[in-house]
Amino acid sequence: MRRLLFSMPALLLAAPAMAADLNVTVQIPQLDVAEYHRPYTAVWIEREDHTVAAQLAVWYAQKESKEGAGTKWLPELRQWWRRGGRDLQMPVDGVSGATRPAGDQKLSFHEGRAPLGALPAGKYELVVEAAREVGGREVVRVPFTWPASAPQQLDAKGSSELGAVKLDLAP
Repeated sequence: MRRLLFSMPALLLAAPAMAADLNVTVQIPQLDVAEYHRPYTAVWIEREDHTVAAQLAVWYAQKESKEGAGTKWLPELRQWWRRGGRDLQMPVDGVSGATRPAGDQKLSFHEGRAPLGALPAGKYELVVEAAREVGGREVVRVPFTWPASAPQQLDAKGSSELGAVKLDLAP
């Protein structure tokens, strides 16, 4: 009995380390074009029936400008908008943020914490959509199973508005 009582604090401290992690890297390519604008980008997790399981990130122009930026152009992220974006009241704490520059953008999420929360076990897709003014629109999907039973590194590659999208899962 004493051993059990003394080992309980150690078990409680170790519990957070056993939670699953989901790490995402989104590569925004530097495009050689006359008029470059940072893309609006949405990152979310979809269930097998294509409903939204978790909104992970939405990057858009935070301030209104002469060009009419801000939330006005969020519907250009068409799939994200139709699958749940229109139901969100921007800004969303911990999810929305400013557009990102070219390069690798990293996101980390932990099981049990927002926005992942208690994501049920199952098959999902990580979806990344980008749309750029005077540019194009692109969607990249990475299928995965949650929670991972072993460390996994999954990836997919965009062809124009997005580069590599990497998903690292840790049990």
